[in-house]
Amino acid sequence: MVLPIVAYGDPVLRKKGVEINKDFPNLEKLIEDMFETMEKSKGVSLAAPQINKAIRLFIIDSTKMYDDEEKDKGFREVFINAEMIKELGDEWKYEEGCLSIPNIREDVYRKPKIKIRYYDREFKKHEREFDDMNARVIQHEYDHIEGKLFIDHIKPLKRSLLKGRLEKISKGDVDVSYKMKFPKK
Repeated sequence: MVLPIVAYGDPVLRKKGVEINKDFPNLEKLIEDMFETMEKSKGVSLAAPQINKAIRLFIIDSTKMYDDEEKDKGFREVFINAEMIKELGDEWKYEEGCLSIPNIREDVYRKPKIKIRYYDREFKKHEREFDDMNARVIQHEYDHIEGKLFIDHIKPLKRSLLKGRLEKISKGDVDVSYKMKFPKK
């Protein structure tokens, strides 16, 4: 089932997600719904706060970010109760966007390599390193379960220039091709 994406301004996007266990109600259905929602929205990742759940869960399918010759660089994974262990290297910028903040893209600086601990959908524990675009997507979604947004990484002046556009998004005054929930509509 396709779920509505929570728009900028909703308090759930600023809450730190709580850990869950394997007995979380309807977890497998929630994961499947998240993948379906992400795909319908043409995203490459989605965090539970974006579908109005303040829990430590996010999904990624970075295979869409690579062309056919490089498909093996991408991966599809569920991250439960993720914990960032370290971020390494010199920060590099890349223009990021977010399904909860449609039609706004800004340069964000992030480290190129990470080490993260998490559980997969079968609650098998992993400790893995990721780099480049995969690391960036994970960092973006990890921010969501920490109550942060990509716009928190841009300079205050730039953020203040976006204030009017962000207010319009929270009111639903934005053109999107996917189902959304607006906090001020």
